[in-house]
Amino acid sequence: MRRAHANQYPPDYMQGMQDPTLETENDRITDKLKGKIQSLKSLTIEIGSEVRGQNQYLKDMDDEFDNAGGFLGKAMGRVKKLASGSHNHVVLYLLVFSLCVFLFLWLLIRFSS
Repeated sequence: MRRAHANQYPPDYMQGMQDPTLETENDRITDKLKGKIQSLKSLTIEIGSEVRGQNQYLKDMDDEFDNAGGFLGKAMGRVKKLASGSHNHVVLYLLVFSLCVFLFLWLLIRFSS
């Protein structure tokens, strides 16, 4: 089926399409657009490499925090084991020793003057 108005553009518009100044203007705009596309492409490549580097850095940090958490968990387990043990006599010995040291220092200061 053929359309009755196949050529919708006026004749002066079609004549302007063949104008050499429009061709050069289109070429100039096309070259500017190519330059912008190239700069966007290089920018996206740089962003991609930066993101990959940051992801690797975050992965390394995550591994380090996991290691530190493991060490902290082991240390807390040892502290709990030490606290739950029957080492009360060690605290008593420490208290008696500190009282003896303070008594000795008090006597030394009192009788030396």
